[in-house]
Amino acid sequence: METGGCREGGCGRWKLRNGMLGGALLGAVVFTGLTGCGVTDRADSNTPKPVGTRSVDDVDAETKQISSQILDIVATKGTMSKGGPGVSTCEGAERGKLFLVRHPWSLTGKSDAELMKAMTRLKEDLPKHGWNIVEYGPNSSKAKSLELTADHAAKKFAVKVEFWERNSGGDTNEPTLLVNVVSACYQVPDGEKVDRF
Repeated sequence: METGGCREGGCGRWKLRNGMLGGALLGAVVFTGLTGCGVTDRADSNTPKPVGTRSVDDVDAETKQISSQILDIVATKGTMSKGGPGVSTCEGAERGKLFLVRHPWSLTGKSDAELMKAMTRLKEDLPKHGWNIVEYGPNSSKAKSLELTADHAAKKFAVKVEFWERNSGGDTNEPTLLVNVVSACYQVPDGEKVDRF
């Protein structure tokens, strides 16, 4: 799926984050310390512990709803990347039993000012919908891109949004929001297997 272009060190960094997002809900690297609400849980240091039992279709549908909610809050016209949520095996789990769903997508806007306002709206409005803002500020990249990290204790989802300003090194050099929505680690119901990857 497109992520809105690559700048020096950026595309690799984004792909790496996506890889991390494919772990037991972001592993212990990108979203360390998300509220302690059980968004990601482990029985020990090596074996992921699911937060519940749900069908893949159910989590997939909710992931789409959450991405849609975030897009509504962004409320900015632009070019969307194509593609939908993907299913991954929880890090350290046996393939086919434990899974999470993640949805990376991007929105390329018309101006830095519009997307900066969108980031402000996300920071102000996500808490109104039950989200906890975990981090908000410049990241450690050379461009010091603005990032927002949030989690939802009840829904057991996390989201990270990164704002690439115009001419900060992307392929198109257009202002872009990079979004990752990720579910917690779930176990499929008895008699079912995860057959979508």
